[in-house]
Amino acid sequence: MMSVCSCERRKLNLLIGVSIVSGDGIPKESSPFINSSAASDAEKSQQYDGKNMALFEEEMDTSPMVSSLLSSLANYSNLPTGSKEHEEAENIEEGARPSKKPVKAPQLGTLMGVYLPCIQNIFGVILFLRMTWMVGIGGVFGSFIIVFMCCSTTMLTAISMSAIATNGVVPAGGSYYMISRSLGPEFGGAVGICFYLGTTFAGAMYILGCIEILLIYIIPQAAIFKIEGLEGPEAELALLNNMRVYGTLVLSLMALVVFVGVKYVNKLALVFLACVILSILAVYAGVIKTAIDPPVFPVCLLGNRTLVSKGYDVCAKVIEIDNETITTKLWRSFCDSEYLNATCDEYFTNNNITEIQGIPGVTSGILAENLFGNYLEKGMILEKRGLSSDVDPDSPTTSSNRYVLADITSFFTLLVGIYFPSVTGIMAGSNRSGDLRDAQKSIPIGTIAAITTTSTVYMSCVVLFGACIEGVVLRDKFGEGVNGNLVIGTLAWPSPWVIVFGSFFSTCGAGLQSLTGAPRLLQAISRDGIIPFLRVFGHGKANGEPTWALLLTACICEIGIIIASLDLVAPILSMFFLMCYMFVNLACALQTLLRTPNWRPRFKFYHWALSFLGMSLCLSLMFICSWYYAIIAMGIATCIYKYIEFCGAEKEWGDGIRGISLSAARFALMRLEEGPPHTKNWRPQILVLVSVDSEQNVEQPRLISLTNQLKAGKGLTIVGTSVQGTFLDNYTEAQRADQSLRKLMETEKVKGFSQVVISSNLRDGTSHLIQVGGLGGLKHNTVMVSWPRNWKQPEYHHQFRNFIEVVRETTVASLALLVPKNISSYPSNGERFTEGHIDVWWIVHDGGMLMLLPFLLRQHKVWRKCKMRIFTVAQMDDNSIQMKKDLITFLYHLRIDAAVEVVEMHDGDISAYTYEKTLVMEQRSQILKQMHLTKNEMEREIQSITDSSRGSIRRKNPSAMRSQHSTEEGASLPEKPEDEVQLIHTKNASTPTSPTSPTSPAGPAGGTATWTDNKGAGKGPTLLSANLEPGKDHFNMKPEWENLNQTDLRRMHTAMRLNEVITKKSKEAKLVLLNMPGPPKNRMGNENYMEFLEVLTEGLNRVLLVRGGGREVITIYS
Repeated sequence: MMSVCSCERRKLNLLIGVSIVSGDGIPKESSPFINSSAASDAEKSQQYDGKNMALFEEEMDTSPMVSSLLSSLANYSNLPTGSKEHEEAENIEEGARPSKKPVKAPQLGTLMGVYLPCIQNIFGVILFLRMTWMVGIGGVFGSFIIVFMCCSTTMLTAISMSAIATNGVVPAGGSYYMISRSLGPEFGGAVGICFYLGTTFAGAMYILGCIEILLIYIIPQAAIFKIEGLEGPEAELALLNNMRVYGTLVLSLMALVVFVGVKYVNKLALVFLACVILSILAVYAGVIKTAIDPPVFPVCLLGNRTLVSKGYDVCAKVIEIDNETITTKLWRSFCDSEYLNATCDEYFTNNNITEIQGIPGVTSGILAENLFGNYLEKGMILEKRGLSSDVDPDSPTTSSNRYVLADITSFFTLLVGIYFPSVTGIMAGSNRSGDLRDAQKSIPIGTIAAITTTSTVYMSCVVLFGACIEGVVLRDKFGEGVNGNLVIGTLAWPSPWVIVFGSFFSTCGAGLQSLTGAPRLLQAISRDGIIPFLRVFGHGKANGEPTWALLLTACICEIGIIIASLDLVAPILSMFFLMCYMFVNLACALQTLLRTPNWRPRFKFYHWALSFLGMSLCLSLMFICSWYYAIIAMGIATCIYKYIEFCGAEKEWGDGIRGISLSAARFALMRLEEGPPHTKNWRPQILVLVSVDSEQNVEQPRLISLTNQLKAGKGLTIVGTSVQGTFLDNYTEAQRADQSLRKLMETEKVKGFSQVVISSNLRDGTSHLIQVGGLGGLKHNTVMVSWPRNWKQPEYHHQFRNFIEVVRETTVASLALLVPKNISSYPSNGERFTEGHIDVWWIVHDGGMLMLLPFLLRQHKVWRKCKMRIFTVAQMDDNSIQMKKDLITFLYHLRIDAAVEVVEMHDGDISAYTYEKTLVMEQRSQILKQMHLTKNEMEREIQSITDSSRGSIRRKNPSAMRSQHSTEEGASLPEKPEDEVQLIHTKNASTPTSPTSPTSPAGPAGGTATWTDNKGAGKGPTLLSANLEPGKDHFNMKPEWENLNQTDLRRMHTAMRLNEVITKKSKEAKLVLLNMPGPPKNRMGNENYMEFLEVLTEGLNRVLLVRGGGREVITIYS
């Protein structure tokens, strides 16, 4: 039995493992599963002691015992510092002794943990300040549609949220956590910021509502900018300025309260909730009372126009006092004197005064009159339907300040934008998931019950307001016609002040809650580290309070305060909340449709169609509310998404977007399998074969640079290498090589994949890469491999044999082949050619590769300024003039801009130098076949042959060679820099090879071949023939010439003639593209093949040898 001490130590270890902090101070998600770094090795080893588990002790580092795993799962908690922890930390700072009792498990149930917080967050300022006005403007029918749409949206979102929240443990973090872990860091960060902005602007809206209640309904005298006596825009500006001043003061005070301690906000939460519930109950009580005894709230009308209650004392033009007719205050408002013969306003004279009841009661039948909307333009007078009015349409309206006027232009979409914030707040339960006893049970039940309750209240209020209150009173936003009372307050029982003070305290509490929640949401996003520039806001006070985040929140909230109009701020936060809800629905729909194995929510009453309907409603409501706000909100989210995508931290959260990518990739690959791409869609999908050194670093980095210049980030790129050994012994080396490839590709900005294979020999490894690279229809069609460097030296003998096998395999597989020679001299991605030419030597037709490659290269900034020249070779029986015309026409149809030149090559006798070159080549091959010496013996033999042949070569002076090659023989060789001969390694450069291999670095241009080590490459020609005798006249060697292989002789002649022409025309070209001859079918002629290619490309700085893949890759058709 495990001791009590070890049990306690493991429990403590599990508690410590809950919060893992990286080196930068950003907490990471902990896990109780395999590879958790919570336990030390010593403690892990103790878990196996005495457990009869010796059979598994070698795997103890990666495979925990089931008992410890279950214990970890049972005690798993990943809660960030929440409100309760903040209170405890503050109490400790204040001197209270910290409790040594173990932390109690969360005890909140569905009612206190989810239902009541959601109720408090959903009911808010809009219900008390704008609901009656919305019913009056939009009508009962229109308002009911608005409420039904918005409540349906939140209900569908709650269903999706319940499915996500019950799919495993949801740590505190609410909607941000759910969206980011379901849709990935890009979507999560973008929507998290939108949700944060929505919560912040909600705080501004609540503060503005609080100030509106204070200055209009409680203490109008407190206004700094007096509104009395002002009309129109001046009065409106004065009201907005008052809102700005007082709003800033209240914001500062609330921010200070939150900064001092969030515990005060939490303690007042129940008080604010009680205010909301009492206010709503007072409204329902008032509705019931209207059926029995309607309250007396008279409204005075002139004709059918509503009069401001401050403009009269008695609702009459004149009154009788002691049989004497006396004019009233109302008379004096419309006439120039108090006398009966005064000149009065024409409308006042022609219409009678009528007094109606503002609240006729639920049984009055006023519902029929309020059923349809009555939208108003700004400045229009509120008029009662059904009353006649004598008005002259040609006479201007005077004394307009005596009437109740519409303060804004109203329309249906405006009402949607203003109303939607009243249904937000459904995330309050999920935000507290860490404090719930059973979050997976409480969140769905509590949230859906809260939405059902609030939706029922809202819909019933729409009907009851329309059934109880007069239409002109409903449309009176600020209660100017009912003595400045809050319109909903006139309906409340027992007093309007119940609603006034209840709504005031509820808006204060909601504002405090927003200023408490928004900084913590920003802190959670910052600590995730997905948005680099926000990381500073992840820091705070010692107890975790987000000080910097609170400061930023207050600054953003001040923007809403400066706007100062509740009707303008509400649509802004509607956008951000709608976007957040839209992505919650999207996350649920994607997870359901993708059927990811981890998608197993306990909440079963969801369906992808409901989620898509909710997402569609959210998107529609965004554009219904305000299309330009919607575009701005989506633009902000898109910018954040792209910023995270390019600059943010890479996170792997098993998100749904990754699942979409996999599904889309599978679908695309299956489509690609249907057939090869059309010629118009053909582009080089390159497999780049590189070699790595003993440290697993790439030896040919310029190959990757050339790939980037050729691809420009388009199409498929696979960078592959092979590691010699066995998979079990060399897996770590392969991993290091893969990391090296990835790092180089990232540095060179090559978008593609790396692939490393382990094989018993490098030849087979390269063959495996060519065979199995790619997947399905997404396979490479082109192979790029560098020219083998120092292939003539004995230790690199295997390189050219591997190289020739690659050429043969690509030919068999119908793959194009690109061989850059002297790759180290190719430009890097940072270089720029300001002038120069890319020369194409089109000798044989290869399907158009030679035409396509320079066009692709010139798309890159390195080669953009280079001009393209195309050379083709004409024989004796060719019409060179017609060839040039045809080629120009062909290029015109291909839409390729290039200069054209046809080079005539006349048949000529094979020179003596060519005979000698071929003879040397064949004799060297024959000698190497007969030599079975050790490496040292071979080097000594090479040196003796070199010494014996040097004199005869110096005496060689044929006139034909002098005329064609004197410059190269006499001047080029000593001055030839060594790095022009040092060509890049291939894959097998670092592996020892067989000692019996031919070595011969490139000789001088047009000079004889050499056979010596690399250090002697620039010291002059050495080997001519092992059988040459000093002093012999080489031009009398007719018998020896006659025994030469005629095929090799012709090939050498062609290589030398072509090299002579190419060197003459393209010596200064920045790049030369040339058809690459095929390898010999007889494998005994491999050395000769390499020699032919050396002769063909001598004297050229950058050469790209090209072999087509056996299909057309460019077309003249559109």
